[in-house]
Amino acid sequence: MFLKRAVLALQALLAASVLAGAALAGPVVNSGHIESELAPQEAGIAPGGTVYVALRQKIQKDWHTYWRNPGDAGEATKIAWTLPAGWRAGEMVWPTPIKARLGPLLDYAYEGEVLIPVPITAPADAQVGTTVSLTADVSYLVCEQVCVPEDAKLSLLLPVVAGAPTADPKWGARIAEVLAKAPKPAGLKAVFKLEGQVLKLAVTGGPLKGADMADAYFFPYSPKVIEHAADQAIERGPQGLTLTLKPGYDFVGGGTPPAELAGVLALADGAAWEVTASASALPADAAGLGAPPAKTKTAVGAPGGLIGAVALAFLGGLILNLMPCVFPVLSMKAASLAGHAHHEGKARLQGLAFLIGVLATFLALAGLLLVVRAGGAAVGWGFQLQSPLVIAALALLMLLVALNMSGVFEIGTSIQGVGAGASARDGALGAFFTGALAVVVAAPCTAPFMAGALGYALTQPAAVALTVFAALGLGFAAPFVTVAFVPGVLRRLPRPGAWMDVLKKGLAFPMYGAALWLTWVFAQQAGPIALGQVLGAGVLAAFGAWLYGLSQGRRAAGRAFVAQAAVGLLCVAAALALALSAAFMAKPPAVAAETSPAGAGLVAEPWSPERVAALRAEGRPVLVDFTAAWCVTCQVNEKVALSGAKVAEAFKAQNAVYLKADWTNRDPVIAKALAEFGRVGVPLYVVYPKNGGEPAVLPQLLTEGMVIEAIDKAGGA
Repeated sequence: MFLKRAVLALQALLAASVLAGAALAGPVVNSGHIESELAPQEAGIAPGGTVYVALRQKIQKDWHTYWRNPGDAGEATKIAWTLPAGWRAGEMVWPTPIKARLGPLLDYAYEGEVLIPVPITAPADAQVGTTVSLTADVSYLVCEQVCVPEDAKLSLLLPVVAGAPTADPKWGARIAEVLAKAPKPAGLKAVFKLEGQVLKLAVTGGPLKGADMADAYFFPYSPKVIEHAADQAIERGPQGLTLTLKPGYDFVGGGTPPAELAGVLALADGAAWEVTASASALPADAAGLGAPPAKTKTAVGAPGGLIGAVALAFLGGLILNLMPCVFPVLSMKAASLAGHAHHEGKARLQGLAFLIGVLATFLALAGLLLVVRAGGAAVGWGFQLQSPLVIAALALLMLLVALNMSGVFEIGTSIQGVGAGASARDGALGAFFTGALAVVVAAPCTAPFMAGALGYALTQPAAVALTVFAALGLGFAAPFVTVAFVPGVLRRLPRPGAWMDVLKKGLAFPMYGAALWLTWVFAQQAGPIALGQVLGAGVLAAFGAWLYGLSQGRRAAGRAFVAQAAVGLLCVAAALALALSAAFMAKPPAVAAETSPAGAGLVAEPWSPERVAALRAEGRPVLVDFTAAWCVTCQVNEKVALSGAKVAEAFKAQNAVYLKADWTNRDPVIAKALAEFGRVGVPLYVVYPKNGGEPAVLPQLLTEGMVIEAIDKAGGA
């Protein structure tokens, strides 16, 4: 009877958990010196989504387990997953270890409690409403003065849910913190050189400029490249540091010297980054060269530090106004400016409101980006346009803005006096909205000077990062604000009149183009069925806007208009619901494995790190195009610089290969590759020369000549 009641209670608990959309952890397993369990970051998983499931270990006092490289002795923790068909487990995310000394030995270990997250990915056809069982067979070595091998069989029940799952109330924040602190690439440049019986490792760039590196330490991934117990002497320089290491078996003991030296560089304050060093001469700016160590503190004010990043961000913001992404919204700016050309007070108010809208939106997007990255997600600038949900909503918004500019309906005024009253429309709220919308549309672009500034910003504390993003916003808003505060420029425009209504309606067409472009991006992300739903939503929204405009005309004529207006608004609301539903239910189209034509004779292969390595091993030049459907600059470059017959001939002559890394949908592998070049957004064009050598990064605005010259140079290497 007791067993039956226990089974019924367990079934009831499972049913309640599934109904609540929450994960149900298996029992905590005590293997002797460690308590282990599986802990999810989120309470469920969406079809095709990824959730981090952490191995949590509570380690007995004075005992320890081991990092991926255990050091001089020990064994790394291992996890063998048993998952349903189609489910995949990624690589373990190892937190930075501590140094544990035992006599002459030095181990890399964990003490107290450790969470080791692992990304679990569901197949796209996972059935919503079902619950899957994840099982992990964990083996580890736990040591004090003696070492004991232990193991545990752990389990977790995870519901498949529609839409984005909520954070697990117990473990969500904890795992997010672990992922945020885990070592990640940060665009650091690292080289090593064996000098007699000394191994020199120099690391420069990004977050090291101005950092306190007094207790820096390098944890290698391989157990055979250095003598772990030997001290690591530090030489600090204006751009980074040089560590003096004692070489290990692979360098001086008869092993094979590695081509790369990979591991984690950790500082005393807990900051840690992944570095991969290549064999090369040491840079002069990595070591002090006799200068006092205190000089490293001044690097923050150097051109490569915060002041330099702010200056680059401001310049990048200025140039961003000229990028193709922003062209549609320039029409809104032009119409608004023309309406207040001869009202200096209103023009200045609009300029300030536009500035506030730009800054608020830039900082909001930057803050959200920092939070998402702190949670462990591999995202970059323009990340919001990787969401079909955002794209669908923006497409409808652009359509409604265009219809408003075409005069189908009016906002905040009657339909009468369009010409005479044009200057009274589009007040401070409209200018704020225009600034916000301009930023949202401009976000996918990275203009010249922006890439380095943003790459720097996202490796710094939040306050520094937001300062750089604020400078970017100031640069972006500067032209419009400057014109609004220069009366001489404004007075050159004609007096308000009927011509302004014609101008406004003419400038609506770029907005229609923006709506079409966003719809095309949505099709790349969500497939043809969801595209049909969004197109239907667009027709419904246009019908609702027309009805609402008719109601405004009836109101102007003194007739009843409430019912007509209500029906129009309901149609717009229904259109939005239909578009969002399409985004939620969308399934990304399958990526073709075969090559796809990029232009006249030039073909693009899908990018992968393995494919790059294989082509470089063959001694062939490679151009990698990091792109996305929502990046207008990327699409312009492809048509202008990558689709001509001359470019195809250059590739053929040099036996070069064109690889395309498509970041239209979120892809952590591409995000990691971007981070290795210090970038957080697209476009990025990288040319790998034949027979090895450092890759070259091309400008963000390409011409055929640039591409041909780069390929010819890479082929002659």
